Amino acid sequence: MTTVAEARAALERGRPVVLVTPPAPEQAGALWEVVDTPGPRAGVSPPVLIVCADEVSAAEWAAAAPAGLRVHVVTGLRRSERCLRDLRIDVLAGTVEGLSALVTRSALKLDAVSTIVVAWPELLVASEQAGALDTLLGAAPEARRVVLCWNPGALSDFLERHARRAEVVGSPPTQDGTPLPPVGPARYAVAPRSRHAALLQDALDGLDPKQPLVWNGGALDTPDAPPPDAVFCLRLPTREQFAALSRLAQRGEPLIFLDATQLPYLRSIAAPLVPARLPSAADRAQDRAQAVRARVARVLETRQPDGEMTVLAPLFERFDPAEVAAALLALLGEEGRAKGEEGAPAATSAAGGSVRVFVNVGTKDRASAKDLVGALIKEVKIAKGDIGRIDVRETFSVVEVAAGVADRVVRDLSGVTIRGRRAMARLDRYN
Repeated sequence: MTTVAEARAALERGRPVVLVTPPAPEQAGALWEVVDTPGPRAGVSPPVLIVCADEVSAAEWAAAAPAGLRVHVVTGLRRSERCLRDLRIDVLAGTVEGLSALVTRSALKLDAVSTIVVAWPELLVASEQAGALDTLLGAAPEARRVVLCWNPGALSDFLERHARRAEVVGSPPTQDGTPLPPVGPARYAVAPRSRHAALLQDALDGLDPKQPLVWNGGALDTPDAPPPDAVFCLRLPTREQFAALSRLAQRGEPLIFLDATQLPYLRSIAAPLVPARLPSAADRAQDRAQAVRARVARVLETRQPDGEMTVLAPLFERFDPAEVAAALLALLGEEGRAKGEEGAPAATSAAGGSVRVFVNVGTKDRASAKDLVGALIKEVKIAKGDIGRIDVRETFSVVEVAAGVADRVVRDLSGVTIRGRRAMARLDRYN
């Protein structure tokens, strides 16, 4: 197996390199040891290009890069054009579509790029972006190639075309051409990285372990530490790390927090793999709805609202009293939100409210609200009545859905192709 130093020397001679790592930028530390990132020359493109499967994973490179490197993530084309023109950029990270658009606009000059890093193309080569990826790489034949992957055996055709006779760093999950068996069982929770810490707190509150181990990439060889009764992983482990975590989890399977694109990798090292039952947006909406019902019941049990009944009596002659009560609840919720308060939940579904879902597809993808509605109904299989307002922006969209189907929308809409773009969905951080 090639060492990092040998891979660096091979790359300097123009030979491609394959780094075998889990699909997570923070686990790809060897990349920065292999790739030299000299500062860009004035007026030309950055020396290092990272091609990603989606904008979410592209954004993670800004946090994963070593201090001092200037990383720009392509999310908006106009801003990226300005940054490439006016700023010094060491590393440019973006999707195949975003980078190709910058090349078309002559903002990104591939002949000035010294190294192209293809980040975990396992998902790319099986998608509609495969052809665009081949075109992008073919337009920079002189650039050195680094491929990050977790299963080189599944990329034999791609590696033959773009990284032939590459030096391989890391342990591929195969032996004599046969895939290695899973290490052991695990539970998992799929959510955007920004929600992993909150989900961890939900898991700790629900399971109430006495001696939990929360692993975020630290050392696992601590013989003096007491054995944990629960193991939680905030970082995607390698096969070897997962084996060590499984040995530590003597009273149950490790619980791993990850995003949707990382699930195929986890399936290769863990089985049986079971989703963890954690409180969802629907559960929290039902809790809020129950709290509102309890408040109303206390009022009815402690006093008679005769004055209010007099005010509402004319409405009872025109509408069903239950409809009047629901309208008042909706008004109270609107007033609370206008004041910046939590207020009562909007009664838009049986689960007790609506939830905003962020989708990385927008007008630059030629997508419209009709496209999103079609994907939700045909691919996710939710009812049209569970879909609320849809706000389509340049690079993303925000869709309101009934709280009871929100988790299903996030899970099943991720990976669906909308207008040729692979969608990634997550709960909107402003819910």
